[in-house]
Amino acid sequence: MANIKSAIKRVQIAERNRLRNKSYKSAVRTLMKRYFTAVSAHLANPTPETEAEVQQRMSAAFSKIDKAVKRGVLHPNNGARKKSRLTKALKRQAAGAAS
Repeated sequence: MANIKSAIKRVQIAERNRLRNKSYKSAVRTLMKRYFTAVSAHLANPTPETEAEVQQRMSAAFSKIDKAVKRGVLHPNNGARKKSRLTKALKRQAAGAAS
């Protein structure tokens, strides 16, 4: 354990940041999983209600990803890649349903 006052403070700050980062990353993963399940449910039974659910889940996931990027939890490219995955899943589903 650190004995110097500044080192003790740095340990506390690092722990605070670690917990914040963990919280954001976990929330992003959860929202992405919920979005993918909503997309698969919409694919199985395409109704306006399921489509609205998909859009709502996508909006929530995008918002949380953007906030994580803004706060430095995720790298901007990582956030863009996650958002691209979400969009691509919906487009792939729409293309599969059209053909």
